[in-house]
Amino acid sequence: MIPVTKPYLPNKHLYKQYIDQIWDRQWFTNHGPLVTELEKKLAEFSGRKYAFFVANGTIGLQISIKALNLKEEIITTPFSYVATTSSIVWENCKPVFADIDPLTWNISPKEIEKKITKKTTAIIATHIYGNPCDVEAIEKIAKQNNLYIIYDAAHAFGSTYKGKSLYAYGDIAVASFHATKLFHTAEGGAIFCDNEAIAHRVSYMRNFGHNGQEAFWGLGINGKNSELHAAIGLAIWPDIEKILLKRKEIYKTYFNFLYPLIKNNLIQMPVVIDGGNSNYSYLPILLRTEEELLKLRELMHMNQIYPRRYFYPSLSKLPYVNETCPISEDYSKRVLCLPSYFTLSVEDIKRIVDLIKKSYNL
Repeated sequence: MIPVTKPYLPNKHLYKQYIDQIWDRQWFTNHGPLVTELEKKLAEFSGRKYAFFVANGTIGLQISIKALNLKEEIITTPFSYVATTSSIVWENCKPVFADIDPLTWNISPKEIEKKITKKTTAIIATHIYGNPCDVEAIEKIAKQNNLYIIYDAAHAFGSTYKGKSLYAYGDIAVASFHATKLFHTAEGGAIFCDNEAIAHRVSYMRNFGHNGQEAFWGLGINGKNSELHAAIGLAIWPDIEKILLKRKEIYKTYFNFLYPLIKNNLIQMPVVIDGGNSNYSYLPILLRTEEELLKLRELMHMNQIYPRRYFYPSLSKLPYVNETCPISEDYSKRVLCLPSYFTLSVEDIKRIVDLIKKSYNL
């Protein structure tokens, strides 16, 4: 059986060493030393002044919206995981969708400009599948219109633009460290920023608003994460370069096998912008029709291979939103993510691609 992904498992002995430290200290949560150590590594890795380890990427987005005191309209992408939109609605703001670029599949800067109104307060853009957004164009638009930028960088660990981590862009960048991510802490996420005032608000907001044991700075929520989760991240940390290299190798192997299909326009893959480098954390293909996708998925399921429609449906069609974004709605019906994980073998990849060719009678 080949699932769409598997979590990377750290060295068990190294993980146990961290667990032994936790047992010895009996300090499980509330900003323990392992959380502090991981935050320091994350800040250095991202090139930002501040990194806050939080419970998950979704709570990271919600805290970020609160920390920037965003109101009214936020322009965002319809092609992302539901948390990108639901976080906006949850914080009593209105998502306004700018359709995606047909080549990169990321939010289109031209479409962003069309959606700006007097009520617009921010842009939340997602680096889809770890592929960089056009960060320079988005920053220019934001500056011209006095808007904040939050990057949903859930997929972006290890991705870069012009040599800088994607976590380094935007007023805030938010990571997810869910077990399915390239780097993970089983459950978790992070908030990255440089501004001291924003960091100050985030630091209180993720801890109920506590200012010491008996006073409160203001409104907060429980966004903290535990020593146990930090331990997994720290145990994986020495393997980061190895993980990134393996994902790139998997992508290249797929691409070489799939190239005849790409050349003949049977499938497409997203384009990475000039200056950008993907972490290859996902392996999405765009088929010609939804019927072809469903046929291929059924064939794979029959052979115990389980790709995923990611992202489906387009967020513009959520029941609490329901807007129209033609490109996103079209692509969401035709995109299928193929299996990709550290232990996936070349033989497995060939088996998957052979089934794709079979579905086309090749």
